[in-house]
Amino acid sequence: MAELMSNQTKPLVLVVEDEAALATMLRYNLEKQGFRVDEAGDGQEALTRISEAKPDLVLLDWMLPVMSGIEVCRQIRRRPITRDLPVIMVTARTEDGDAVRGLNTGADDYITKPFNMDALLARMRALLRRSGGVSAKGMLEFHDIVMDLSAHRVQRNSRPIHLGPTEFRLLEFLMQHPRRVFSREELLDAVWGPDIHVEPRTVDVHIRRLRKSINGPDELDLVRTVRAAGYALDSETI
Repeated sequence: MAELMSNQTKPLVLVVEDEAALATMLRYNLEKQGFRVDEAGDGQEALTRISEAKPDLVLLDWMLPVMSGIEVCRQIRRRPITRDLPVIMVTARTEDGDAVRGLNTGADDYITKPFNMDALLARMRALLRRSGGVSAKGMLEFHDIVMDLSAHRVQRNSRPIHLGPTEFRLLEFLMQHPRRVFSREELLDAVWGPDIHVEPRTVDVHIRRLRKSINGPDELDLVRTVRAAGYALDSETI
């Protein structure tokens, strides 16, 4: 997992979770990735923490003591100072109606337990960039590909590569997690987002477009297909 590429103050994430083991796991992984972490064990404490030190993003459990995550999200959206605060709902509830309800309440994103930490981090980074919490400026490099996030440019062997918006986001995500295999569903969540409903085969179409764009004559195909598993950015052929 790539570390946050920002010289600004580390973003503050409020983890609102009453399961101590999960809260500890989230703190460990988030701090490892360059975030500052605050915690709250119930809904009322979460609102108090937000009032004392406004975070850059809230990871909000649905089922909480004292006050539900849904009500916490409602109150966050009602307050002018926190109206635009990024909120990701984290819950064990998996029915489509629950996801819609969470998003309609004002959550920016929705992820179900158990979740993939890399996918969660990618969603957080994308949401923070959209909200201005993390600068998108920086460089990503893998093998002979260089990606300039601030200029929105890609080069391979100093050759300009022209990518569509989706291929750019797909390559950015893969370069942040080199050599790791992601399923189509994980790529959909990380690149398209959970609120955009597209077929998994859509990933295959964009992978083909990405391959066509980044792989020139006699150049190594850096996008590895793993049968029944997914795709990875990898310079080693198998």
